[in-house]
Amino acid sequence: MLAGFTVCIDRGHTLPMDSSKLSRPRVPPFDRLVGAFAARWPRLMQRLGDWETRALHDEIAAQRIVSPVYVCGLARAGSTVLLELLAAAPEFTTHRYSDYPLLWTPYWWNWLRSRLPLPAAEPQQRAHHDRIAVTVDSPEAFEEVLWMHFFAGRHDPFVDQVLSAQSENAAFAAFYTMHVRKLLSVRGAQRYLAKGNYNLTRIAYLRRLFPDARFIIAVREPLAHVASLVKQDRLFSDWAKHDPAIARHLARCGHFEFGPHKGAVNVGDAEQARAIQVCFDTNQPAQGYARQWAASYGWLMRALANDAELASACRLVDYGRLCAEPQTELEKIYAHAGVAVSLSAALSQQHAARLALPDYYRSDFSGIESDLIERETAAVWRQVCACITVSRQD
Repeated sequence: MLAGFTVCIDRGHTLPMDSSKLSRPRVPPFDRLVGAFAARWPRLMQRLGDWETRALHDEIAAQRIVSPVYVCGLARAGSTVLLELLAAAPEFTTHRYSDYPLLWTPYWWNWLRSRLPLPAAEPQQRAHHDRIAVTVDSPEAFEEVLWMHFFAGRHDPFVDQVLSAQSENAAFAAFYTMHVRKLLSVRGAQRYLAKGNYNLTRIAYLRRLFPDARFIIAVREPLAHVASLVKQDRLFSDWAKHDPAIARHLARCGHFEFGPHKGAVNVGDAEQARAIQVCFDTNQPAQGYARQWAASYGWLMRALANDAELASACRLVDYGRLCAEPQTELEKIYAHAGVAVSLSAALSQQHAARLALPDYYRSDFSGIESDLIERETAAVWRQVCACITVSRQD
């Protein structure tokens, strides 16, 4: 699944990069129709959410948002695994696949679903074909739908995507905080957990909204990271040629990381973003992703260097190290997220065995492409490694 996609389970151990040999995802009719309606009429959906808030005023009056946790970073850095591992802590709730496309009214929709005689959910491998099996009740990223509505040009490569501590959007702040409070209330949860790749450039803004927020930032060695992005781009681009609904669904959910509508993330440098987009538009995805990797994590290194308090709220998690030393790394992740020590030790031991480096595809980069990726990313990768080393010593 990917935000509503379903696929058949492929039980093989090695998945090729040829999309013709993999099950093509499909968009369920409900998500296709209702999702299209919600995307076409976002102001109406916002109004419904406001009505829900007013109707639940007494119900959520005492609901507080305490130390929310945000998982972010470029796609394919392990953010979904981190989301699932954190969601295993019972204090958290997060968006689920079942929340889309009616996430604008989280209380009413979850209240209704909890009372419907729904069949037991069967795990299915999600559309990425990356070993992660999910159900409709699995955690997933859906916040982007709200960000796209309230902030103009959220995925325009020529619009600066950075939201700083000085950024203002009173309408979003009011709707979003109420949205989180309603989700916590209907689920009976203590804390909110969210995954959003694009939230990387919003960490300062989110920390202003929630000063006690914690951030788990997924990173990955550049060559492996770019290889994974290129694989996903090939798969979704090929599938979208056969079924245009796939591309429309990705866009409605705010997924522009790969596929036919992939776009550069502008971190404040218009020329840099333009160069990345040119690579994407001229079928040079490896170079485009390498430049995007360097731009995004380079921006992060500068942001953390200039704001010690923000840096203390962030923990960078290297996917390779997480797979190599899962229990040790998990305990540190849970600790940073504020999970009780006794529970974090038990969760780390329970989930460590599920972590392993991918063995289901191989990179087919030429030597020239590999060298290019290294040239584009080497300087920033050294900074990231130094930052991770310091955090491991804390």
